[in-house]
Order: sequence, then structure tokens, then C-alpha cells
Amino acid sequence: MPPNLAFDIDRAITLIREVVQPYPKAAMFALAEAGFDSAFEQLIACIISIRTYDEVSLPVAQRLFAHARTPAAMMQLTPAEIDQLIHECTFHDRKAVQIHTIAQQIVTDHNGVLPCNLEVMLSFNGVGPKCAHLALGIACNQPYISVDTHVHRVTNRWGYVQTRTPEKTIVALEAKLPRDYWIEINRLLVPFGKHLCTGQLPHCSTCPVQDMCQQIGVEKHR
Repeated sequence: MPPNLAFDIDRAITLIREVVQPYPKAAMFALAEAGFDSAFEQLIACIISIRTYDEVSLPVAQRLFAHARTPAAMMQLTPAEIDQLIHECTFHDRKAVQIHTIAQQIVTDHNGVLPCNLEVMLSFNGVGPKCAHLALGIACNQPYISVDTHVHRVTNRWGYVQTRTPEKTIVALEAKLPRDYWIEINRLLVPFGKHLCTGQLPHCSTCPVQDMCQQIGVEKHR
């Protein structure tokens, strides 16, 4: 059934804020609330989370940070020691080398402090817009949109944007989404996409924005 109303992003954000409250927070935001809110910690935690469930990446990141929370401290660990601490996450051996190398670069090139600078973060091998934008948004309060699979799927399903890749979704949202929501959109749509607007059989019958949603690509739903 087509929606009855034009999509109102302000109303959608207000409704989704309420409906996601019972669910676990998106991983990077949960870590920030637990005190792991530096740009370095946010970037490293996001690297750990790539292709890894939040339920795994959250305790893994906290275990690593129990041993090293700064680039200088991380640099003192060997890649093998980092690997042992993060071994539950996907591609742990590759990520261990990456994390150690990033820590070394920050110590050598930036006096041990990761600057809140997009170009610097994207200069690190393996760091893309998703993690750079999350770290800058959460740790530095800079207006960047971080698009993961949930943000990409949900905003396209709504019909709010029409894109084929997360990278293109960033560009489309930057042109359309009110700036006040740029950081928050990831915080809201990760739990919304994981628990309600799921990839398969989304819960359309109980969705608070169903009357505005175009349901693009939805063949069956609950």
C-alpha cells in the first residue's frame, strides 16, 4: 500500500527517537557514553567493528582499551599482542597490524594526538568515510554523516534518497538531510535498522513511519 503522507524527516526523527529507546545503542555511541570518546578510541573501535556484530565488537574494543587508550600506549603493544586482544572480531590479524600502524603514524606525525581532521583520518590505510565520519561526529562534534548498511537501506527504503551505494547515500543525505541530524542519523537508524526496519521481513505493520514510507524493495513484511 502506498504511503498516505509525504515524507517528513522531522516527524520521522522524532518518532524513531522514541521507538529505538528499548534497544541497545549503536556501538560507537555506546562506547562514547562509557567514556571511550576520544577521536583515537572512536576510530580504533570503528575499525574493530567493521564486518563484526556490535555484540562482539563492543567488548573487544573495551578489552583492547583496558591495555591501551592512546596512540603512544597502543604503539607499545606488538601487532601480535593487539591481535590476541581483538581475535574475536572479523579480519582480526589484518586489523591488528592496521591499528598498530595507525598508532605509530599518530605518534610520529601528530605528536601522539589524533587531530579532528577528515583528511588525516582518511589518510590512514583502511579507514573510509564511515569510520572517519563517525569519529569526527561523536568525538569531535563535527557535522558529518556516517552511512553504514542500515542507514543506506532505511533511507532508500523510505524513498528519502535514491542511491545504490553507501558512498552515494552520504552525498545524497548531505544535500537533503537537515544538518542538525547529521550525527544523529547513524545513532538512530542503526538500532532502527537492526530491530525494526530489518533487511528481511521488516516490521512494517508496527513501524511508526509506515504512513510515510515508500517501502522501496520490500516484497514481504511483518
